Amino acid sequence: MPKRQLFFLIVALVGLIAVTQSTFIVPETGQALVLQFGDPVAHYTTPGLKFKIPLVQDVMFFDKRVLDVYTPSEEVILSDQKRLVVDTFARYKINDMLQFYRALSTEDQANARLDNIINSNLRNVLGDVPLGDVLSAKRDALMQQLKQKVSATVKNYGIEIVDIRIVEANLPTQTSEAIYARMRTERQRQAAQFRAEGREQKQEITAKADKQRTIILANAEQQAQVLRGEGDAEASKIYATAYNRDPSFYAFYRTMQAYRHSLTGNGTTLFLSPSSAFLRYFKDESGKK
Repeated sequence: MPKRQLFFLIVALVGLIAVTQSTFIVPETGQALVLQFGDPVAHYTTPGLKFKIPLVQDVMFFDKRVLDVYTPSEEVILSDQKRLVVDTFARYKINDMLQFYRALSTEDQANARLDNIINSNLRNVLGDVPLGDVLSAKRDALMQQLKQKVSATVKNYGIEIVDIRIVEANLPTQTSEAIYARMRTERQRQAAQFRAEGREQKQEITAKADKQRTIILANAEQQAQVLRGEGDAEASKIYATAYNRDPSFYAFYRTMQAYRHSLTGNGTTLFLSPSSAFLRYFKDESGKK
């Protein structure tokens, strides 16, 4: 390659490097701060192509959208001495990039600082209210109070607090276990009471049923005896009437029935005197058997 072409190639390469090192693009969702040896010399909040001095100046980019920060769980003692483990999150945005850089430098350091500030003010706000306020509609007012306190603390950090909310509020593990143990004991006591009441009701129902059964059986037996007595009386009356109409036929009929009942079955043997009245119908008209 001729020296002339090599020279132009080197110049073009150097020019390309110079252009890339001296320009940068600010996105629509971001903002940029130009630093010269660590000191801010310019800042840009509008998107587009920007310039800087290569090798001398650096660029730091910051998001101008609303950012989220989730604080670690914090155990808080309320005014009624109840303990809660509270998880919160905050939303903020960088409204003064230069002030933000001087106070916090990076978003990671800002998140760490906000964690401490939010938890500290959270203890102060919730420490003045009972558990009922945290679990009721009053929570919104408490969150506004917390937002105001945090905003006042970070007003010199170039940050605007957009919102702070409680994500979750739980009882500590030891307290929860103790509450669950009391709940189990109470439910077991209620179950034992219900079973005892059920057994008592069962005994009452069984006793009433047995009493009613005894009464019903006694009444039935009484009615049966009355009916049997009335039947026997009616039968006796019928027998007496029939006997009075033809006593000889009635005596003959009753004797035939006695023969039928006494002489049935195989191997029946009777030892009777020939002159026995039971055998009187076995005699002929002359009186011989």
